[in-house]
This record gives sequence, structure tokens and C-alpha cells, in this order.
Amino acid sequence: MKNCSNALSANLGNTRFILWVEPKALLIIVTSDARQYSLTQAQSDRSPLQPFNFSFSIVSFAKPWFLSFHHCFLLTMGTIGDNWGDDCSVIKDKGEISYIDYEDDQSVCSYNPIEEGPIIVSVPFAFVNGKPRSVFVGETVADSITIKNTTDESVDLWAVNIYASNPENSFTLSLMEPPGPNADIEIVQAFLESFSLEDRMIHPDDTLTIWLSCKPKEIGLHTTIVHFDLGNERIERVSFLLADDKISQSLVPRKPYSRDRRRRHEAVDSYIPGTRPTRTQGRGIKNFLLQYEIPSKIRVELRRKEIPSAVQEGLKRDTYIPYFMTLLNMEEIQLEEDMRAYDMELVTMKRKGYNFLSLEVPGLAERRPSLVHGDYILVKMPFGHTNDSVSAYQGYIHHVEADEVYLKFAPEFHINHRDGNQYNVQFTYNRINMRRFYQAVDAADSLAKEFLFPYEFSERRCINTTPLVPLTHNINEEQMRCVQMILGCKGAPPYLVHGPPGTGKTQTLVEAILQLYTTRKNARMLVCAPSNSAADHILEKLLNQEGVEIRNNDVFRLNASTRQYDEIKPDILPYCFFDEQIFRCPPRNALVRYRIIVSTYMSTSLLYAEDIKRGHFSHIFLDEAGQASEPESIIPVSNLCLKKTVVILAGDPMQLGPVVYSKEAEIYGLGKSYLERLFECEYYSTGDENYVIKLLRNYRCHPDILHLPSTLFYGGELIACKDENSLLMDTADILKVLPNKEFPVLFFGIQGCDEREGNNPSWFNRIEVSKVVEIVRKLADGGNLTEENIGVITPYRQQVLKIRKAFDSLDMIDIKVGSVEQFQGQERQVIIVSTVRSTIKHNEFDKTYCLGFLSNPRRFNVAVTRAISLLVIIGNPHIINQDVYWNKLLWQCVDKESYQGCPLPERQDLTDEVQQCTNQEGQSSGFEEAGQNQELQEPAVALVTEFSEPVVDEAEWSDGWK
Repeated sequence: MKNCSNALSANLGNTRFILWVEPKALLIIVTSDARQYSLTQAQSDRSPLQPFNFSFSIVSFAKPWFLSFHHCFLLTMGTIGDNWGDDCSVIKDKGEISYIDYEDDQSVCSYNPIEEGPIIVSVPFAFVNGKPRSVFVGETVADSITIKNTTDESVDLWAVNIYASNPENSFTLSLMEPPGPNADIEIVQAFLESFSLEDRMIHPDDTLTIWLSCKPKEIGLHTTIVHFDLGNERIERVSFLLADDKISQSLVPRKPYSRDRRRRHEAVDSYIPGTRPTRTQGRGIKNFLLQYEIPSKIRVELRRKEIPSAVQEGLKRDTYIPYFMTLLNMEEIQLEEDMRAYDMELVTMKRKGYNFLSLEVPGLAERRPSLVHGDYILVKMPFGHTNDSVSAYQGYIHHVEADEVYLKFAPEFHINHRDGNQYNVQFTYNRINMRRFYQAVDAADSLAKEFLFPYEFSERRCINTTPLVPLTHNINEEQMRCVQMILGCKGAPPYLVHGPPGTGKTQTLVEAILQLYTTRKNARMLVCAPSNSAADHILEKLLNQEGVEIRNNDVFRLNASTRQYDEIKPDILPYCFFDEQIFRCPPRNALVRYRIIVSTYMSTSLLYAEDIKRGHFSHIFLDEAGQASEPESIIPVSNLCLKKTVVILAGDPMQLGPVVYSKEAEIYGLGKSYLERLFECEYYSTGDENYVIKLLRNYRCHPDILHLPSTLFYGGELIACKDENSLLMDTADILKVLPNKEFPVLFFGIQGCDEREGNNPSWFNRIEVSKVVEIVRKLADGGNLTEENIGVITPYRQQVLKIRKAFDSLDMIDIKVGSVEQFQGQERQVIIVSTVRSTIKHNEFDKTYCLGFLSNPRRFNVAVTRAISLLVIIGNPHIINQDVYWNKLLWQCVDKESYQGCPLPERQDLTDEVQQCTNQEGQSSGFEEAGQNQELQEPAVALVTEFSEPVVDEAEWSDGWK
């Protein structure tokens, strides 16, 4: 309180009041007639005593306020204890109440009645297991707020006001308990509610009860801030409710999340062997893989947090083998550690018939851990058991079924087993794939160096081409030129085909393969992709090409024995070799007869095992080469290439790269693909068509879907060539969800809740799941869009499972739901993206570990370029807005009047951050021709040429899903 010795005085009727104006000050005037006058338009930049016009409000109080005449309060803006300004809050200004992070804002989380002082105001709608309370949309829910006076004197409660709510006006106050759904009509009619309550007096030791009500009209987070003006103080309470519908309510966590703290046992050095699954008899493998044990020195160095010298020195032509061998050691040690996280204690097993024991492994159906036929586990009686001195027993997996594995141990173990016995279980990492990597790196010592370091071992080449007649439909001039260059190649170095999403890289390879098949009878081709689905896709394109018929005995689909028989489409099975629904590799004399073999990179090691000689294949095609690590990419190259072998890599370094589990190995080079590393060579970086061709015509996306990624990642060079007629195929169904019928990108803002359950560390957002289902229903109701036309992309494994569960309950089983990694190389008529994140704290965690969608430009690029006709983004705009790439997409939708949902955040221009990101990430990856480091037109950002790789697909990383 301050005397107004330097104040202006004035009269309003019979009332006299005082004006005090000071920079950054809020004025409250008290006069002798016990009224309070507050300025509502005070100009804080005026000097004291300077006259100005103002408006004011008059607030009456039932109890007289006995103060000496001509006293007033002078309050500094920003304090809350004595500050009763209408637009002041501990949390945020009224205009910013559109989003409060209940997990991040300390003023929300730190309420402690013991520390609050003599007047205790309770917090309504208390959290449940650390999360907002759940309510149903359309139902009224109320909770009491108690105001207890613990002092010896009466306290004036001048007012209770709802400062702000989101959604607006969704909360009300009342002095009566709101009537229930079965209340009498008289009680309902007598009930009064409002957004503010007038003054009351609270006597010593009395408690006043006020009711806060909410009737949510839409799903999502509902927030309110309530102010209590008590004496000279203001107390603030913030409340949250999460409005659910039937879909989201069905996905509520059944168990609170608790971090799984399983004790990790010491590694078992000796054990009694189990019984292996029976192998196919009749022939032996020609080339066996060596064990490639990890050197103890490397283990010791990594345990000490030291980086081995072979890695520190970097990649050179004379250090290729030790460099990659050491990176693979680092990766394998991380994989061992990850697998040990699934060790179990005090578990039981049940007899299954006479031969097997079954073990239930929670998370197995989600591949957490990933166990397949032929893997083994180690079991031992727990410490303190009468037989705890007995060695561990090895149990081989003979069958995998849902969350159960069928095991076979040594005969004595089965004899002594009782179903009530408890065991400690240790999972082991299957080294077979890592041994294949080691072998490929080792074999690179005999490989022509032109494949690995073309700029050091070869002169600039010039390819002679001949005219060709296209065999496939709709192939453009750039693609045909690329095919001519491939057919003109005579051997090393590799030839690269790169281009943005949807530019027909795979179709170009298919044309080249068919040209070789029809025009060169001696051509033998190995066609590889990093995943089974991608390899199947290429084979289907080859088999279904009109005008070209490939004979059945000329093409073979090579599959790993661990691949599930029932996941292969029936039209591909005739081109596979299997025995009792287990895939096999044919003997060498059968393999050499095929002219085209289609395989994953990894499974090509089976050709080495069968002793297929170097140079047998005239051409080796590596599709989606940007997704594989270099040791994986060179499995077919190291084992099967002579200098004359033509190797073709196709991919896009701007999309997702290799999956790497060791952060250190990723940083030091394992996260860089073979394709990306070759771009560091001058022959490729300059765009010489004797080494590389870039495809720029996009045949996938609607031009408006393509515009932003083209601008952000490809210098605006992409040319939209999608047939407009095909884009209009499902217009009627698509237009139903679009606010702007001419813009096929919709951003639906929703404030949900990040959740986990049980001991599963993966995240989900059930509110977003419900919104996904709602949009899919609208799209499917018309009958023109089939479920196969719709795809849902989300970054977390648990969100994938929750969305699938919701679709399964509605019998919508043909909609593909998966991570960005699972959609790379694919397309759908409609793509819906669920971003999941709704809290800042977890957003920062994602940035640190390169998880989720944020701070990962490559994942953004892939996610938004899968859609043909419609792209729908579902997410919290207040989180999305913080990422430089999603920020651009959000505000593009806003500008195009294609935003719906919760209130928007304050607009930010992050153009400078995009530029800064580009500058910090380093030098060119070989795209100067695409406009590197040049200013672009609307939006004015620089082309991003190099990114930090994600650690892994977080749908795998965060859950340990291998």
C-alpha cells in the first residue's frame, strides 16, 4: 500500500477517486465509499501525472472496507500475491491459455497445502496415476473446491472467477452441488451456475465449498484456471480433465506404468546343451560362417567408455576392414545389452506333450524380444534352490506361437521338470546376422577397390549407350536415359539412381531388369532390397508387367528360413522353395539356372553359403540402398562381384537411413549408408550422368502435398506429374473431411495425453487414436475408398498396437498401420499421421534421442510423401509448432484454411532455424546441383542436405522391438 502524494484526483458523480500512473504499474484505487475502481486500459509507458483517458469497472463488496481516505494500491506487473489485474496469471496470459503442459509447468504440479499458508484451497479433479481424470464426452462432471480458513480472524473472499478455460466456457462455478442425471426437475431448475461468484466472508476454522463443473462437448484435454481473491492475496488453481469417447476409453491403461527393473544376471559361461530343431538332410553347406567373436580388448575399451583407435582414425582405403569390424563390434555389444533387458526371474514352464516345455514371454507378439525358430534361451534354478549349483540348461526354440515359445532341453531337464518349478531365464542374442556383416566386411579385402573407393582407383569413365524401346508403360525420358546408362555400364564403379519419393526409382530398375532379360540371354541378375516387403514388391512388378512374360523357371524368390510362411502372398509362393512350410535355399546347381534372383540384402549370404562364385551375376541391383548400413549393403557386393560386375544402387539419401542401435557406432559412421558415402566422391557429387542420374518427376503425390517437401528438401526441383484424373478418383469421399476442398492436406489439432502402461516403455495417445478412427470412418462410409487405400503412420510401437486394436474392434483389419520405416517405399491413396506427443518434457527426450517425428527431418520427409490424394495430420499444434519442419506444414494448413481443432499457438517463423540446422549439419552430401546453401522462394528456407540419423525406428528402439 502506498500513499498517493503525487496523484491526480477527480470526481465521478458524488464519488471521489485517485489516479496513479507509473511505468509498468497496475493501478487499483480505493475510496471512502468502500468501492474499488480498477483501470482496464492503463498505459504503462506514460509518465506519472500525465493526463490520459481511461475506462474502469466498479466492484461492490458486501462488507465495508474501512480504510483511510485517499489510499490506493500500487502493484508491479507480473507479481501475483497482491495483483488482481484481470489479465494476470501465474501460468500464462489469458490469450495463451490455449495450451498448458500439465507435466511441464511447475506452477501446475507443485501445489502443496502445507506450504500454501493459512488459507487452504483444494485442487479439484485430482490426477489419477499422474494423469488427468477421464470423463465421457457429453456427460457433466463436477468436483468440489474447499476453501478453509485456518486463522483466528475472518477472511474476505472478494471473488471467485474462472480466469480462462480451454475449450472456452467449458467450465462453470456454483455454490450448489450440480444435480445428478436422475435429479428432480425442481432441483434442476433451482440450480444456478456461472463463470464467477460474488464476495463471501469465511470465519475462523470455517470451510466454504464451491463446485466446479465441466460438460465436455469434444474429446481431448480440457483445462481451466480459477482465481480466488482472498483478502490481499490471489490464489490460483488449475484443473485438467481428459474427455474420452467409447473408442478412447476402451484404450485406457489397465496398469500404471512402472519401469521394468529386472535384475540382469551375470553372463552364463557354461551350460548343458539342448536339442536343436531338425535340419533338412541330404546336403551340406559349402561355405560356413566363421564365429567372428568380439575381441576382449574392444569389450574392455567400451566398458571404460573409450572409443577404439580403429574407429577414431576414420575410414580410409587401408583401414576399411578394421574400421567397420570395430563399428560392428560396438553395435553387437549394444544388441547384447538390449536383449539382456528381457531376462526374467522366477517364471514357470508347462509341459506341451512329451517333447516340449512352453514358456510365456510377455511382449513376444510385439517382438519384444524378437525370438524365432532356432534361437535358444538359458534357464537355471534361482539362487537358494536345492539344485542351484546345477549348470544352466540351454533350450532351443522349436515353435513360436503368440506370446509362447516351445522349447526342447536336454532329456534330463525334461525328466526332472515339474510345472510348478521356478526358473531364472536369460535370453541370448542371435548372432547370425552380425556374423554375416562381419563376413561381408572381411570379404571386401578381395573386392575390386573401385567398388569401395572409386575416386582413388578408377579414371573418369564414359558410358556408351544405344537406343532402346521401352517395355513398361509411362516411363519418362529421364528414366529411359537412366536405363540406357545402366545397360551401357561395363562394371565398377557402381552406378547410382537417386531421387525424391515417388519419382519412379524402383520402376526404373524394373525396366532395366526387363531390358536385360529380353535383350541379353546371358545376363544373370541379383535384385536386392533391405526388407522382405520391398523385395516382394519388386518381384510383383516384374511378374505383372504387361507385354513382358518371365518364365517361371527363370525367376526365384530367395527367403530366409526364419520368414513366416503365411506372410507371403499366394501369387509369390510358386517362385519360392520351401519344405513343410519352412523356406529353404536350393542347392547351387539349381540356383545357377535362374536368370533373376530376388532377395533381401541379408539373405544373399545364403548364395555365398552355397558357393555361388564371384562374377556369376552380371548385374546386381540394390534398391532402397539408403536404408541399409554399408556392411549390410556389401553382403552381395563383397561375396559375388568381380570388377566386371555391374552394381546399381537406387535410393534417396534424404529419406530414412540405416537402423543403428549403438549411438556411438551411428555417430562414427555405421549410420551412413553405402549410397550416401559414395556421394562424397566427386564423380557422383557433381552429377556426372556416367555415374549417377537424378529423377525429379514425381508420379505419386498431389502437387499440393508435394510442394512443401520439394521446397524444404529438394530445392523446389520436384515436378508433380500425377495424373489429375487418378487424383480425382475418390474425390467425393475425400472432400467430406476437407474444410478447403481445393487443398488436400488437413491438420487436425488435438490436445491428448502421452501415456504408457505396465512395464512397456512405448508411448501412446488414445485421444488421437479415436480421432484417427473417426476420420477413417468418414472416408470409408462412401464406399469408394477401400481399407487398402488408407494407411496410418505413427512413430511409437504402442500407438501402432492401440490403433490396430481399435480397427480390429470395428472389423477394419485391412488398414495398414505402422511406423515411418515400415511405410518407406510405399504409398496409399490416403495417409493419416498420428504424431502422439502432447507434452513438452517428452518432446525434449525425443530430441535428445532422435525419436518420434520431431527434430528428425528425414522421418518428416518420408511421412508426408506417402499420400497420393489426401494427407491428414493429427497432433498437438503446440508441440508440432516447435519443430522447424512441422511448423512449416502446420502454418501452411492454417494459411490454406485447412486447419481444424484446438486453439492454435502463437505463430513462429523458424526459417532461420532451418538455415542454422543446415549450416550446423556440415558440408554437402553431394547435392550442390539441387541448390545447396541457396535461398529459396516461399517459404524462404535453404535446402537441407545432411541430417543427424535417428538412432533407430523408435517403434523398435523405445520398446526394444528388434
